[in-house]
Amino acid sequence: MNNTEFYDRLGVSKDASQDEIKKAYRKMSKKYHPDINKEAGAEQKYKDVQEAYETLSDSQKRAAYDQYGAAGAQGGFGGGAGGFGGFDGAGGFGGFEDIFSSFFGGGGASRNPNAPRQGDDLQYRVNLKFEEAIFGAEKEVTYSREATCHTCHGNGAKPGTQPVTCSRCHGQGVINVDTQTPLGMMRRQVTCDVCHGTGKEIKDPCPTCHGSGHEKETHKVDVKIPAGVETGQQIRLQGQGEAGFNGGPYGDLFVIINVMKSDKFEREGSTIYYTMDVSFVQAALGDVVDIPTVHGDVELTIPAGTQTGKTFRLKGKGAPRLRGNGQGDQHVTINIVTPTKLNDAQKEALHAFAEASGDRIRPQKKKGFFDKVKDAIDDL
Repeated sequence: MNNTEFYDRLGVSKDASQDEIKKAYRKMSKKYHPDINKEAGAEQKYKDVQEAYETLSDSQKRAAYDQYGAAGAQGGFGGGAGGFGGFDGAGGFGGFEDIFSSFFGGGGASRNPNAPRQGDDLQYRVNLKFEEAIFGAEKEVTYSREATCHTCHGNGAKPGTQPVTCSRCHGQGVINVDTQTPLGMMRRQVTCDVCHGTGKEIKDPCPTCHGSGHEKETHKVDVKIPAGVETGQQIRLQGQGEAGFNGGPYGDLFVIINVMKSDKFEREGSTIYYTMDVSFVQAALGDVVDIPTVHGDVELTIPAGTQTGKTFRLKGKGAPRLRGNGQGDQHVTINIVTPTKLNDAQKEALHAFAEASGDRIRPQKKKGFFDKVKDAIDDL
């Protein structure tokens, strides 16, 4: 693996900013999400995108990846002969970051634990009837999310008190730990065990959220579904996801559309398809029939001599185009139905028609008992 593969997975350049990487990750993860993309290999691509983002979104892992590739980002150099993989924090050393820290006085700038961070995004799947997807709809969705605690307003402290700077890490969120290794004393950074990386101590936790700053809530939001949506498309509702941290904004809610099938119509984009059953007589002589559409019934003239499989176009009777370019069309395919049971008058009329057409109809022999038994055996 070269040192650009993770960037290639997200479709960004090696000098991309963190914002560009985050935007690319959101785009690619939605494209290959197993709930949306059912193509073969999509799930593996989704995992590859996750792996790439996990590395490139972390400044220290990204620096290690840029210099040493995937092995460096994972905290070692392959684990083979002469390598540095395979040791843990209990009896050895903790990987690339620890070695880097030992030789160069630190693995780069640490993330500020008190900086505002946006909350996580959420997904919600909404089912639409076929007609709702055509004309649009308004839906109220209800879901559970992490919200800012209404008692402490997110700081995790009991009302009347405030969090204080952590006495162990002095607000850094991490502490240095020295470990004896075969190469000598190594220093590594670990998450502070007092503040758990927040950089703050809460002496008197909030009685509602117990110091987390978040509480579970049942949240409702109205979603306007535009006309013409299709299965797999998403609607982004900004600020309707999980609560942020340290005063950061809420994440977003992505509403994933699922359109239920119709018992009459098929749809592909803005085009709607319908199959019309007609009799032999209607097809031969021609007729005017009522065709159902999502916009109401319309009359269709079937010319005399129409063959089964013939398709007619009803202009503007399809689904709206999402980008406002008018309506699609409805295609009507003719299916000539052959009757399975005829009365004597119908048989007589058809024999007369055949005679007039010059066709010789040979009468079928009636099957006896043994013939029926033979047919039953052949069908086994």
